[in-house]
Amino acid sequence: MFETFGFEELTAPQAAVYFALAIGLAFGMLAQITRFCFRRAIVGEDRKQAAGVWLTALAVAILGTQGAVAAQLIGFEDHRFMAADLPVLAIVVGGLLFGIGMVLTRGCVSRLTVLSGSGNLRALLVLVVFAVVAHATLKGLLAPLRTSLGGYTVALENAALPGNPLFWAGALAVLALGIALRSGNRAGTLLGAAVLGALVPLAWVGTGFILYDDFDPVAMESLSFTLPAADTLFWSIASSSIPANFGVGLLGGVLAGAFIAALIRGQFQWQSFESPRQTGRYLSGAALMGVGGVLAGGCTLGAGLSGIPTLSIAAILAIVSIGLGGWSAGRVLSASSSESGAASTTPPLQPAQ
Repeated sequence: MFETFGFEELTAPQAAVYFALAIGLAFGMLAQITRFCFRRAIVGEDRKQAAGVWLTALAVAILGTQGAVAAQLIGFEDHRFMAADLPVLAIVVGGLLFGIGMVLTRGCVSRLTVLSGSGNLRALLVLVVFAVVAHATLKGLLAPLRTSLGGYTVALENAALPGNPLFWAGALAVLALGIALRSGNRAGTLLGAAVLGALVPLAWVGTGFILYDDFDPVAMESLSFTLPAADTLFWSIASSSIPANFGVGLLGGVLAGAFIAALIRGQFQWQSFESPRQTGRYLSGAALMGVGGVLAGGCTLGAGLSGIPTLSIAAILAIVSIGLGGWSAGRVLSASSSESGAASTTPPLQPAQ
């Protein structure tokens, strides 16, 4: 498809970087405005409103993605989400670790990336540590852990939800929208979430159809942060040897988009750590998310917002495991705070989310 556009100076991989930059820019701005975050939907004080935003985006992402599949623009038969052997242990363990980590850092990776663009140095350091640990789990010291856990698999007759995909798409979208419309959010906030969700099928179609080139192929991918963070880290220290890819453009676009939105809305503010204990908590959470995101096959965006619309069983298992890990960690921390609060009259520090 790509060669029909008559580009003479850009290859498909180069165009993918600019495309990802535009997608990331839009996501960063919309996520900053809507405060899009999966962690808040699980354990946040305003989890009802946060869930409404997340589920609205998910509903649009599902309908758009499956609509593109029905129109035969894209297909997921050969995608990693559709592997016949489900690495169930790696996904469950990774999801639980990621969920715990996002509670310790008070934000999933997508939210922390947006906060980084808004001046939050805590979030920026977490993002860097997350990328380092994710890269180590993919190709470095922690790779044996990944391969060991990935060896425990369950054979699936169908890697996607059985039956008519349009039925599942409609049912999941109706359920998500039904909850979202009762979340108490303003119409403008839900509209912003809907536009954010539309970026998922746009990215799938862009990389899987528009930029498809037999002679210079690019991977079909959508919004995610685990592999893009690792790729951006590697590219930033070896850019003279390796070219930028979709993930690098996406992460850069999100940071830029969040920065622009924060400036326009007067919400850009430098923030940093308030105590050594808080620093240790955040760095521990970052490491857990780095390992967990790789083992689970994606973060709340890659396995969740982008993965669920493929109707992949692996993606659904991953996001359920992440949610369970986050909920469990939230309960433990809440109980711990209650006990420490009873023994001290000094309120605990609550960093911005």
